[in-house]
Amino acid sequence: MQYLSVKSVSNRYEIGVSTVWLRVKQGKLPKPVKLHGTSTRWRLEDLEQFEKEQVQEA
Repeated sequence: MQYLSVKSVSNRYEIGVSTVWLRVKQGKLPKPVKLHGTSTRWRLEDLEQFEKEQVQEA
């Protein structure tokens, strides 16, 4: 399983880091998971599923 940092998610969607967190709060991006209690990461598979859902809704 591959995990992405907030910076990687930011680059993936070409948005700022603060915008990533805002969209998570608004429910417009999947929530991240905590790894080892301190590291916050997004599962690549969660992001890919989110992208598929966005395409289907368009």
